[in-house]
Amino acid sequence: MTPDWRPSPNFGARKGGAVPELIVLHYTAMESCDAACRTLCNPENEVSAHYLIGPDGHVIQMVEESQRAWHAGAGTWQGRGDVNSRSIGIEMSNTGFAPFAAPLFNSLEVLLRQIMTRWDIAASGIIAHSDFAPGRKIDPGKRFDWQRLARQGLAVWPRALEAAAPDMARFRAAAVSFGYPVDAEPEVLLASFRLRFNPTASGALCARDVALAEALAREFGIDQAGAGA
Repeated sequence: MTPDWRPSPNFGARKGGAVPELIVLHYTAMESCDAACRTLCNPENEVSAHYLIGPDGHVIQMVEESQRAWHAGAGTWQGRGDVNSRSIGIEMSNTGFAPFAAPLFNSLEVLLRQIMTRWDIAASGIIAHSDFAPGRKIDPGKRFDWQRLARQGLAVWPRALEAAAPDMARFRAAAVSFGYPVDAEPEVLLASFRLRFNPTASGALCARDVALAEALAREFGIDQAGAGA
């Protein structure tokens, strides 16, 4: 895959010697890919991403992977901030209200494999914007097919659920162990978690929420010092 190069002026050096260890997935929430590209390349907007994928699968690169694009904003993942310095950002042209186009998803899979290989990024490092910014961001949203990526080793999904009870303390501890921000309010944390892992759920915390979170913590959890769980 050779992306179309459309440079954005909105970037800088990665801070503190950081290298990409995460890939953050976004949707543009705009009506067209061209409009999103103009926004991401406009110096007045002070926002960018490394890549933008159109509904037809066309891939645009705007920032070199070695540089720090401005796509993430405030938030923490696995107890650490400055997600911009630690990540590569991929925007997908989607309003947030429609399914993701098949050509877009096909190109995303190719691009993820390439980036993961170049930077030795694990499947657990592929995250949603909503994962590290609960309550502030909801993309790529409920319509994004995380299980499709996980089946190909391009994201993670819990493999073995165990019996659980709808206990918020248990849920919060497990979600934070997996990587979610420790300072998120419980209901905000639950809403963010469900966007990715339990999108059909509604209402109060349920046993499945807890079982999913605990499985993720067991299988992929990282403590706040960054060591393997």
